[in-house]
Amino acid sequence: MRILAFDTATRATAAALWDSEAAGRAIEVRDDPRPGERPRHAAILLRSIVELLERGSVSWGDVDRIAVGVGPGTFTGLRIGIATAKALSRSRGIPLVGVSTLESLALGALLPGRVSERPSAVAAVIDARRREVFAAGWRLSSDTCDALAAERRFLEPRALGPADLAQRLRAIGSRVLALGDGAVEFRVVLERSGASIPDDDSELHRVSAINHCRLATGLRAGAPDEIRPEYLRVPDAEIAVRATRST
Repeated sequence: MRILAFDTATRATAAALWDSEAAGRAIEVRDDPRPGERPRHAAILLRSIVELLERGSVSWGDVDRIAVGVGPGTFTGLRIGIATAKALSRSRGIPLVGVSTLESLALGALLPGRVSERPSAVAAVIDARRREVFAAGWRLSSDTCDALAAERRFLEPRALGPADLAQRLRAIGSRVLALGDGAVEFRVVLERSGASIPDDDSELHRVSAINHCRLATGLRAGAPDEIRPEYLRVPDAEIAVRATRST
């Protein structure tokens, strides 16, 4: 199965092409804006997809499935990624799968060789701005295949403050590995809860479209209209409008 996957939920634009029949051969293209730079989803995404198909010598007729990150994340980023995925799915007749960006981030800690010691739990933490994070957490089992199953969650995906997240991680009472740019941003607060956080420059903090491909192999593909973004909170623009109306 050949899967084209991409994610625009965070500031980064990540895209990958995965061939499960070629021992999981994968190519990834990504754009990571430097601190202070604006995301470049609209300018980079389609260019990255074309590059992947060319590098993989793959035509649209060879793509069996498209996977797109549904967040949580920024309103504009999610809108660009999901709209692109729906348009490609409809125009090319390719089944579409929505992948949780948090679950994909957490999966990075479970792959062989990624961490020196398997944690008891993992928390995926994305910087949501406004002194908040988007986060989800899982107690891990010995079976990697079902390690991120919904019934193993100790924290459902939600937007919350770092102090609230730290309290929830402390309550787990076991070694929790926290990943993502939100974990880096609020490292001091989360480490006080006993959480372990990789070095700031670790690949574990980056959302990988290759992990989207891995997850997409086990998900049901559907019609484009079935894919919905996971915003988890009201967009900044709507908050600004409400504030204007209340004054």
